[in-house]
Amino acid sequence: MNSHLLLGLILFFHAVLIPSNYFSIINSHPSQQQVKEQDFLWKSPSLPVIDTEEFTKVMDELDNQVYIAPKDAIVNQYGSIVPEQVGYRLHREKFIRQMYAHYFNDTSSKQELPLQVIYPKVDSELLDSIRRKKIGRYITSFNSNNKERSMNISLATEAINNSVIFPNEKFSFNQIVGKRTVEKGYLQAPVIINGKFSEDIGGGICQVSSTLFNAVDNAGLKIIQRYSHSRSIPYVPPKRDATVSWDGPDFVFENNYERPILIRAKMLGNHLLIELFSAETISYQPRNVPYL
Repeated sequence: MNSHLLLGLILFFHAVLIPSNYFSIINSHPSQQQVKEQDFLWKSPSLPVIDTEEFTKVMDELDNQVYIAPKDAIVNQYGSIVPEQVGYRLHREKFIRQMYAHYFNDTSSKQELPLQVIYPKVDSELLDSIRRKKIGRYITSFNSNNKERSMNISLATEAINNSVIFPNEKFSFNQIVGKRTVEKGYLQAPVIINGKFSEDIGGGICQVSSTLFNAVDNAGLKIIQRYSHSRSIPYVPPKRDATVSWDGPDFVFENNYERPILIRAKMLGNHLLIELFSAETISYQPRNVPYL
């Protein structure tokens, strides 16, 4: 019978909570995870009954403690590939089977916590295959003496760098860069709000989204969402910008090609360079894009 179904069975009407020792689970982490049986185990005259809601909470807590996010392979600043790293999370089905074996078969109360491997989306082999052919490019310049704005540009550039967009997948600038906050290092810098210059946290990142838009357009990719500022800006021709705001406009495009796309973004002095790469075998239709 399915372990999840077993877990949900309420076997007796008159169950009482029993005190018990800790059920200890040891994993590869330095700390020992301990689960209190009395948190979720009820016992009838002959068989234990598990409180599924409490048991799920226990698994959630364990999962939070052991979870390690996978890391995609990336191309570093020297052009070398940094290999991927697998992640881990609690293997819930195996954990449930362990618990039932402990209760019903009187197995050891100390067992290794079962972990499930989480594989990254991008491994070294894939990354190496899609950095072969440049399919799009755009470069803009900025005032590097404006330290606050330059910092914001640097953070947003780093956030989109090494992004891989698979066929038919959409790229959202806001989703990838995330909310621009002081905690992340973003600073107060000039922005355009309702046609007027003002200052806000993250000012300047629209140069990153605008440079990306032109590189994406140069590669012939499908633009899903793009808005211009309410007034002209100094780093791209009129109407060639892509304004973004966490609670407002976003820049979104789709990979309408049959091969994954790699974004490489970096700052070179007072210039921002964004290039798009893919496999040698990609069939694409580039577009000409204007410069100032």
